[in-house]
Amino acid sequence: MKKKKTKGVYKVSSFRSNNNPQFRNKFSEDIFKYKYAHEGCETWSDLASTLVKDVCGTLRTGEQNLMTLDEQDALTRYIDELKFIPGGRYLYYAGRKKRFYNNCFLLKAEEDTREDWANLSWKAESCLMTGGGIGVDYSVYREAGKVLGGSGGLSSGPIPKMQMINSIGQKVMQGGSRRSAIYASLNWKHKDVSTFLHAKDWDTMPVGDTGFTLKQIKEQDFNFPAPLDMTNISINYDTEWLLNYWNGEGCGDTFKENIAQAMRTGEPGFSFNFMENENETLRNACTEVCSGDDSDVCNLGSVNFGRIEDISELADIVNLATKFLICGTLRAELPYQKVYDVREKNRRLGLGIMGLHEWLIKKGEKYEVTGELHRWLAVYKGVSDDVSRRFADALSISRPVANRAIAPTGSISILAGSSSGIEPIFAVAYKRRYLTGGHRWKYQYVVDSSAQELIDTYGVDPDSIESALDLAEDYKRRIRFQADVQDYVDMSISSTINLPAWGSKLNNPDLVDDFADTLASYSHRLRGFTVYPDGSRGGQPLTSVPYSEAVDKLGEEFDEHVETHDICEISGTGGVCSV
Repeated sequence: MKKKKTKGVYKVSSFRSNNNPQFRNKFSEDIFKYKYAHEGCETWSDLASTLVKDVCGTLRTGEQNLMTLDEQDALTRYIDELKFIPGGRYLYYAGRKKRFYNNCFLLKAEEDTREDWANLSWKAESCLMTGGGIGVDYSVYREAGKVLGGSGGLSSGPIPKMQMINSIGQKVMQGGSRRSAIYASLNWKHKDVSTFLHAKDWDTMPVGDTGFTLKQIKEQDFNFPAPLDMTNISINYDTEWLLNYWNGEGCGDTFKENIAQAMRTGEPGFSFNFMENENETLRNACTEVCSGDDSDVCNLGSVNFGRIEDISELADIVNLATKFLICGTLRAELPYQKVYDVREKNRRLGLGIMGLHEWLIKKGEKYEVTGELHRWLAVYKGVSDDVSRRFADALSISRPVANRAIAPTGSISILAGSSSGIEPIFAVAYKRRYLTGGHRWKYQYVVDSSAQELIDTYGVDPDSIESALDLAEDYKRRIRFQADVQDYVDMSISSTINLPAWGSKLNNPDLVDDFADTLASYSHRLRGFTVYPDGSRGGQPLTSVPYSEAVDKLGEEFDEHVETHDICEISGTGGVCSV
């Protein structure tokens, strides 16, 4: 196929970096420069070398090699080529004084006592200050209004505690480098589940007597505080719920209400924990890591299918990446003793994949788990399981209880210029909305870097590339794809299914029952599930545009003019707001 000529500052074929030739576009270089580069790691190649030596070798005095020098060299090359990318905390802390390599911590409200209430706040703050996100299951806390036996007072229920943890997240900049990421869950039978279902219903929440809803204000000032605005929320569904469904009792009112809320607002999500996994209700902030043990940790890295040449190379990368993550369990620093104890017991690995949609497009395939993809996923599963056992035994340490979890890979997919996780490309081209100076909205046009690579290198017609927005019209296909990949993953997958705006022909109250039945029928093959209806959250960062329009305007920055009421005083931005 003849390659199409395009123009633009961020066009792959026109971008050249003297320091980082691996990067496909300026966005990749920018995210490296502003998030990960530091003294001694000024280039991506420097960082790859430093990271491997720090995690697996002898960068620090008195430490021994955990992997052979040949293995370290090969692993460094794969990271340098962006074929394996460790989690963001690994990249940030490579060679730094502290080794806070873990992306998230999984916490549990263990007892319904005032001591545990206070202890949970301490654990949350301790973890957030390392740079890791947190996930908390609150199901053990009694419902609001319950009489307290000791004092005769009334319980406030779990939701005020969620708000307290959310407030900690608003104040703590993770590791001094990024905003907090928090997750909260509640069991489907909890007495406060109805309140929880509507805890983030911002489009119906008035702001005082202003006449505005929270959603309206968030559209112009996304940092305006709102209930649980730092927190993703989900409802836990257990074996009892599944058996009710299989026995012909339907999926239940709570589940249907959950579906309706998710289709309208994007939350709550769904956490499925059945049979032998019933106690694994704890999740990290992005929901891909599962555990039943308080203070467990996630330990992430992703194999980039979009950059790998053949299945034998895949096997070699999975082998070395699995060993790398095991080394991370020996070298990473943790916030308090219980986390060390749980890590020693479980040694969870979160080896994931990314660039999956890019890989499919290069093969000329639609967004489906094809026969060849089944073979690649079988290697991903088989090698990681085998190597984790053998390498742990060789090091005389406990074997990992789980090896695979697929993260959303937001930042690192931009770094690699590849599609994220198992997600379809969001859009071939879009407008990216962002704040400057903390108060003024601007936007610029962007062509998805993995889509541009396919256009430039493989001559793919941009109009032929399926996007998340195209697939939003067929949620059954997206659910089936996630279930097919989940068959190879022993923890969970963080994947968000895009939906059209609520009230549209393809997303409205008439479809709630069908969506509920579809998801329930696949639930035994899933561990988690989330959706995002277009426009459901204020300050939506990305909006699809035609490819030709984006190419014509690449590299330009535009002021955004919002046609709405003046909210400057409400949001606290004063007379400098962009309205």
